[in-house]
Amino acid sequence: MRIPSAYIHIPFCQQICHYCDFTKFFYTEKQADDYLDALENEMNHYLPEPVQVETIFVGGGTPTILSEAQLRRFLQMVDEHFHISGDMEYTFEANPGDLNSEKIQLLAAYGVNRVSMGVQVFDDAMLEKIGRLHRKKDVYTNIEALLNKDISNISIDLMYALPGQSVHDFEETIDEALAFNLPHYSSYSLQIEPKTVFYQRYKRGELSKPPEEDEAVMYEMLQRKMNDAGLNHYEISNFAAEGYESQHNLTYWNNHFYYGFGAGAHGYLPGKRLINIRPLPAYVKQACENGRPVLHEEPIGRKEMMEEEMFLGLRKAEGVQKAVFQERYNRSMHNVYQEAITSLQNRGLLQEDEVAVRLTSKGKMLGNEVFQAFLIDD
Repeated sequence: MRIPSAYIHIPFCQQICHYCDFTKFFYTEKQADDYLDALENEMNHYLPEPVQVETIFVGGGTPTILSEAQLRRFLQMVDEHFHISGDMEYTFEANPGDLNSEKIQLLAAYGVNRVSMGVQVFDDAMLEKIGRLHRKKDVYTNIEALLNKDISNISIDLMYALPGQSVHDFEETIDEALAFNLPHYSSYSLQIEPKTVFYQRYKRGELSKPPEEDEAVMYEMLQRKMNDAGLNHYEISNFAAEGYESQHNLTYWNNHFYYGFGAGAHGYLPGKRLINIRPLPAYVKQACENGRPVLHEEPIGRKEMMEEEMFLGLRKAEGVQKAVFQERYNRSMHNVYQEAITSLQNRGLLQEDEVAVRLTSKGKMLGNEVFQAFLIDD
């Protein structure tokens, strides 16, 4: 069975953001060289011959922190393992300020046609407070440089419900972001995750988020302003001009298979989910020894696939299609989930028509609570 997508993780950063719980390490040239050796060995193991995929997403960490020579080597590595074509979506994550004209030229030369930038806020004081190194002028510089190299499919990430952030602060960030007239925007509320700087401060009583009421107002304002700008709210946290939805992320939300390469990466292959080793020395050692740096392999049966069909599909504005569910699992959605669907409808969290079930506006605010209702008893 053909796997439609690939995720590749570059875990290095110049500075660790205070909220980040992704697999990440401080960049050194030697560690990055060793990591690329290991990553190449892992890709050789799973892909002895080049394969065709529909999307590639290179995330981090900060992939663009690699030196120009390392970036060239990495792009050549990807080119050797995948058939890169002009009609596929090939995304690189980037931090504003990390991109120079030489690196952008390299990305364009190797077929990268989409860039996702971690902007977070247009407020220099807030950027410093959350541990970001870039400043808002870097966003302007990098977007202009990308457009000059004909990379116009640009997405930027925004954050809200940050410590000390008011509704007015977030409104200014949205307005400044929309002024770029980009085809895609993502926006996420702050989640205080274990093993982060913010978590430690929160446990010591040194950090607090805005009130839940303000967070709800921020999200509602986000939806309204994006809609007014002509952008489609196609997933809980994502907005796009028509035809610019993230095809790679839709792979996840449509519960399709994908490769996962790199430290801490997840892969979803027929019948199993693979979770790679996170610690850098352990990942490098195992990948260099046998090309299979797997920490955990989890069997994915029909039960787990149906659960994930609902968890992931309900994130989309179109919801979960009844016909797709029937075709994949040879059971009607109501045969499996009648009780959960009725209960969530009665609470105003879910709506249904002849084609699909989908979240209501209230349901989008309480998404995790909705998703838990679709766990199937063993």
